[in-house]
Amino acid sequence: MEKITINTPGFRSDILVGKRWDSVAGLLPEEGIIIITDDNVNRLYGDRFPKIPVFSLLPGEESKKLEVIEHLAEQLIQAGIDRSGFVLAVGGGVVCDIAGFLASVYMRGIRCGYISSTLLSQVDASTGGKNGVNLGGTKNMLGTIRQPEFVICDPEMLQTLPEHEYLSGLAELIKTAVIGDKELFELIEKSFDKIMLKDTDLLTILVAKSVRFKGLVVSDDEKETGLRRILNFGHTFGHAIEMQKGVTHGFAVASGIVLATEFSFKRGYINLDDKERIIRLLERFNLVDNLDLTDNQMEKLVRNDKKKTGTDIHFVFTQGIGKAIVEKVPVDDVLGFYKKFRDKK
Repeated sequence: MEKITINTPGFRSDILVGKRWDSVAGLLPEEGIIIITDDNVNRLYGDRFPKIPVFSLLPGEESKKLEVIEHLAEQLIQAGIDRSGFVLAVGGGVVCDIAGFLASVYMRGIRCGYISSTLLSQVDASTGGKNGVNLGGTKNMLGTIRQPEFVICDPEMLQTLPEHEYLSGLAELIKTAVIGDKELFELIEKSFDKIMLKDTDLLTILVAKSVRFKGLVVSDDEKETGLRRILNFGHTFGHAIEMQKGVTHGFAVASGIVLATEFSFKRGYINLDDKERIIRLLERFNLVDNLDLTDNQMEKLVRNDKKKTGTDIHFVFTQGIGKAIVEKVPVDDVLGFYKKFRDKK
């Protein structure tokens, strides 16, 4: 097991990679605990949960809305949870988002921790303290930043993931490699067979490398006013695709990475060889699909992106594998690139 600590002002969050999830009882307070999970995770693991109240949600993005937060808060009141309470999330990114959001607003804030059950959550969503719910057709428009006390990333839980969900997580892993870890990129390139076989030892290494990088970024910039913006690589286009097409987050981000990589090449930030390596790796894992939006669909969603300030947007470019830069770009330039890219296809 590897413990990776994220230190932010006034708080410490321990990410425990390789720890068995069912050893969580030793990290919990003696009372005032509730579990938030979803029906899929509850079906697979619920009989091994600690003997405490469990609230199970419908799986997927449809649960990421304020009505669900309100309903859960009412359930906490009925369960007698006060300001000394503790919310334990057991699930993927959606469950951790909801649980973290709830913990951050219930009675102005109670403690929380996560058992991260998907690759997408382990390499990205459960680390860093971001919590969000969707508003209408805009992803994560309402949110908070609250660090969990701990996150358990047990690679054994990934064995029960459907292949589609597993591959979705690989997209975020590849994103991390592109923006900050060339060695991680090369390890993914040469480990295709082991990755597809869900080799536990390799997954522990991959998850730990991703978490270490994100931990350094978050410790430096918890509130996303500078460096942390690089973690949004591929997400400007990706979030728009996700919300419009209703596809899994990682697959939408993979298409967003392709577009961001092509945009980086067009602006001279990346050479042809690195551009082709990035796209080729995504294609090898069958992550790239024809998820194009119309110009009007893309414009509507990008103009509502929370990274936009006035007529500009903070856009993340790759400067070559393992390097990234954030540039304030006119929204019209981003949309203009998208239109020309689609016209050439």
